[in-house]
Amino acid sequence: MELNKVIDLSTYPIADGDFRTRCRQEFEKTGVLVLPGFVPASTITGIRDEGLANRDRVYAKTEKHTVYLNAQDPDYDDNHPRNRLVTSSKGCITDDLMPETSALRALYDSELFREFLCDVLGEEALYEYADPLSSLNLHFAEKGQELGWHFDNSSFSITLMIQSPEAGGQFEYVTRLRDADAGDMNYDGVAEVLDGHAKVSELSVEAGTLVFFRGRNAIHRVAPNLGERTRILAVLAYNTEPGIALSKEAQLTFYGRTA
Repeated sequence: MELNKVIDLSTYPIADGDFRTRCRQEFEKTGVLVLPGFVPASTITGIRDEGLANRDRVYAKTEKHTVYLNAQDPDYDDNHPRNRLVTSSKGCITDDLMPETSALRALYDSELFREFLCDVLGEEALYEYADPLSSLNLHFAEKGQELGWHFDNSSFSITLMIQSPEAGGQFEYVTRLRDADAGDMNYDGVAEVLDGHAKVSELSVEAGTLVFFRGRNAIHRVAPNLGERTRILAVLAYNTEPGIALSKEAQLTFYGRTA
């Protein structure tokens, strides 16, 4: 598929150096970059229909986890922010179930798109996962499903909204809440967020919106879907080194099967 059918290149000239610089500056300043209508509506409709056609192959799971995405620490009690549990519930279609002719795959594999990502993210190169499950995922959130508060382990995420919900399902975040590299977990700040006392930024986007987000030090969640329409989000996952695959254990956890 031609790239100008996958990306609105007139609005988003991703080959242009000045445009890339403006995007990088915005992302560096805020940790968030939102590009509405990045993928045209007609193309998004096709991606949505592909996902819905494979709906019976969605792996759905509900789990409890800490905001730090690791096991509870016995040095703290269960009510401490380090050990407080939140709920995540969603479904997922994996990379190997995406049609080879999908516009989503054409976007992910595009060399020009990947160069654009590198410039905005400040990375030398980006690589797909070595396993066939993890590079491209479609996440489905039905009514009542949510993604609980957490920090990412990776330094960045790239997502594309495929179908927005009727109500709820907004992305909520607090930037620079911890400094993972310095070992500062900011338990007091996390407690304020979990108790609903912190000022939280919200982001609700329409289908076709591409979002860059730095979530390693920014706590974030997807609020419960309050409507009947399924929230469908594509996650475009890249690595900064080649040959990286999710472990078999992680594949079972996220996808219910191994490659």
